[in-house]
Amino acid sequence: MSHQDRLENMNVKKLLIHLSIPATVGMAVNALYNFVDTLFVAKGVGEIAIGGLALVFPIQMIVMAVGLMIGMGSASVFSRAFGRKDPVMMEKAVNSALRINLIGAILLTIGGFIFLDELLVFFGATASNIGYAKDYMSVILIGLTPLSFSMVLNNLTRAEGRAKIAMISMMIGTGLNIILDPIFIFDFGFGLGVQGAAIATVISQIVAFIYIFSRAFSHKSAMKINLKRFLEPDPKTAVDIMVIGLPSFLRNAIGAFLAIIIYNLINKYSVGDPAIYISVYGVINRVITFVFLPGFGLVQGLAPIVGFNYGARNYRRLKEVIIYATKIITIYFIFGFLFVQLFAEGIFTIFSETGNADFISIGTSAFRVIALGFVLVGFQVVVSTVYQSVGFPVRATIVALSRQVVFFIPLAYILSSVLGLSGIWISFAASDILAGLIGLLLLIFELRSIHRRMEIIESEKLAV
Repeated sequence: MSHQDRLENMNVKKLLIHLSIPATVGMAVNALYNFVDTLFVAKGVGEIAIGGLALVFPIQMIVMAVGLMIGMGSASVFSRAFGRKDPVMMEKAVNSALRINLIGAILLTIGGFIFLDELLVFFGATASNIGYAKDYMSVILIGLTPLSFSMVLNNLTRAEGRAKIAMISMMIGTGLNIILDPIFIFDFGFGLGVQGAAIATVISQIVAFIYIFSRAFSHKSAMKINLKRFLEPDPKTAVDIMVIGLPSFLRNAIGAFLAIIIYNLINKYSVGDPAIYISVYGVINRVITFVFLPGFGLVQGLAPIVGFNYGARNYRRLKEVIIYATKIITIYFIFGFLFVQLFAEGIFTIFSETGNADFISIGTSAFRVIALGFVLVGFQVVVSTVYQSVGFPVRATIVALSRQVVFFIPLAYILSSVLGLSGIWISFAASDILAGLIGLLLLIFELRSIHRRMEIIESEKLAV
């Protein structure tokens, strides 16, 4: 069965699992890398070094935001064109995505090197962790271009129904990184500490990019890159990609902005050295990624199905897959909540090389509070993915902004001024719950709208 036949005719529940498992495995492996990478740094250098990596997180999030914006936007354009059998637009989507990404990656790399010190101070670096942050980021900047290209091509590869290729790409990068980390970090290898972790990451990103690029443009792929027209501007397609991908950019770029706010609030309200609290948040961030990314793998599999069937006007199939995906992701995030409640203390014990009691107790209580919002977050994730996949960027943007801007920022400032650092952790849970409830209401509304369209199509068929 061809990729197009699967998207069009395969049982939609089986198709969702078929496309989601590779994406979920890839995401899980990638999340494992984030977890293990931070763990190696903690064991090889110490808890404070985790804070150095955490300070680099906003810059990495911005790069990921650009890659996901281009990747999700072009995948939406591509999959809808695929559904209506429009090879010209499919080619335009691919060429425009790679062209935009090349320009963006180069600009981000140059800007990062020029303003590295200023950025880290702005993010809230302290005297005890800024050295670690500089060692790590000065190397990571070299790998921004292959990283962003891999993200774009992963999304496009999934959009054409070849999710297994994207999974293998992520597994290659992550697996190689986990192997290289101890070699470059610890004294039995090169003994480069934090800088060694960054070198391992960049090497792995380059190898993963080489694989996904070679597979994406093989004769089996529906993606076509026209080198003769690659440098020719295509403003309309570029704008479509950027607008549709904007919610993904905002969701991740705002995450970087929120990290800056959190670090500065920590510096303001912490008792003692704020570097400990920044390291605590660094661990929480990595473990949340470990918990969340496999869940996001499900919606990575959902997106091409939604885009294809919306383009083909197969609304019965569209409704069925959205409902099924919502059930699965809700159950998954409930298990994520239970995981944190049960194992939060053990997680921070693992990350503490010195058995720092303050680090463990602060991190355990903070993480358990933050996880309270996990039970409802799935609704927002699904409805945002649906809006992007069908080409409703404004609605997707509003959903993306609700949790982080409308709820979290005001709550963080208000509650931290009253409750200190505890107010920050409570703000995470409260904003997730409120945004999740809004996502649920929007999802119900859209499912009813899809049902009405389905009835119209079926009545037209009967009339004929």
